[in-house]
Amino acid sequence: MSNVAETVTNKNSNKIAIAIIAALFFIFGFVTWINGALIPFMKTINELTDAQSYLVASASYISFVVMALPASYILDKIGYKKGMSLGLFVMAIGALIFIPAAEARTYWLFLTGIFVQGMGMTLLQTASNPYITILGPIDSAAKRIAIMGIANKVAGALGSIIFGAILLSGIDEVKDKLATVSLAEKDQLLNTMADSVVTPYIVMAIVLAVLGVLIRKAPLPDIEVPEDDITADVKDQKTSVFQFPHLWLGVITLFFYVGAEVIAGDTIISYGISLGFSSEEAKSFTAYTLLAMVLTYALGVVLIPKYLKQKTALIISAVLGIVFSCCILMSSGLVSVLFVAALGISNALVWPAVWPLTLEGLGKFTKTASALLVMAISGGAIIPPLYGKLVDMNKADLVLSGMAESEALSQAATSSYWILIPCYAFILFFALWGHKYKSWTKKS
Repeated sequence: MSNVAETVTNKNSNKIAIAIIAALFFIFGFVTWINGALIPFMKTINELTDAQSYLVASASYISFVVMALPASYILDKIGYKKGMSLGLFVMAIGALIFIPAAEARTYWLFLTGIFVQGMGMTLLQTASNPYITILGPIDSAAKRIAIMGIANKVAGALGSIIFGAILLSGIDEVKDKLATVSLAEKDQLLNTMADSVVTPYIVMAIVLAVLGVLIRKAPLPDIEVPEDDITADVKDQKTSVFQFPHLWLGVITLFFYVGAEVIAGDTIISYGISLGFSSEEAKSFTAYTLLAMVLTYALGVVLIPKYLKQKTALIISAVLGIVFSCCILMSSGLVSVLFVAALGISNALVWPAVWPLTLEGLGKFTKTASALLVMAISGGAIIPPLYGKLVDMNKADLVLSGMAESEALSQAATSSYWILIPCYAFILFFALWGHKYKSWTKKS
């Protein structure tokens, strides 16, 4: 009887923990996905090239490289709950940096604020992803992570809509005025536009700080990898994470995946504008990508693992990614934009499937492996700027060939999406073969 009561208590405790972690995924989903609105906003107020503007994404995601292993060390010292609380406070500090950045209209200061927020998110990610993965059976981990994904992307859609309305409303009129006014009037217009970030980021800082206090009192159970889950191979032979090839292939897979996901979410507004859509029309495009992800996450919750294995979901996702990428290249206008949004379908179940496939059987190496997987989020810092660089280069070549600048930008923005194809090709390799390589000398 006591065992039954204990099981019920554990299940209820796990449900509360899942709800709390979902709330955290909501928070960093909101903060992460406002980058889609920040990129064209920063490009205007700081007069940047496409490649420079995508440093907004780089500043956020490069922090995961810098902070992932230190975050793992911090979590070992202070535990999951205090680590999550600390992460929220660091994110609040990052939001406050936007105030002097707006006053000075200095791009590197904006990037510093984004980087500091990324440091806080690294703590949250390093704690929450392995936590939710090992909070229940490994074969249903993708379902739990899919629930986290729904919270993350719903928040992202809200963030992109809210910040799109705040930052991008009237931006077309401002651009038109900038071409005709004097330097003094130009500075005044850009300063006024920059100041529009102050109030929302003050509110964000307050909310994050309050949540940082509340999470310290939250009933989160302490969990570790059960001894039964540590395979004999790990116990007897493995002494280092370098002895798990599937882990390193998983890290590379997530690197390419995050790069592809960020391109799908953060470039779509700028892409729409390059095709001739007004900022007012384009500001909601990121929400289309996120809506596609949320609907696919919901399918994952229903189908995994009862009807769909994690591996199969990953194969389908990779194939769809390749197909949609080719469709972007072969289409134009709104159809092309919708194919970019459709990448949300191919992206949704990659993260939930890669984590359990990579962490399975790692035992005592789980925390270090999790930090390495979080470092792979740096793909979002490297691949989107490469896309921006391709756009700049292709546009310059087309302009030199005599094409009008607006048409050159449109063609360059479309053709540069080829960078997604090798990303999804590697994800497909991991889904079919890569996750099976548990040893350098044999498959298992």
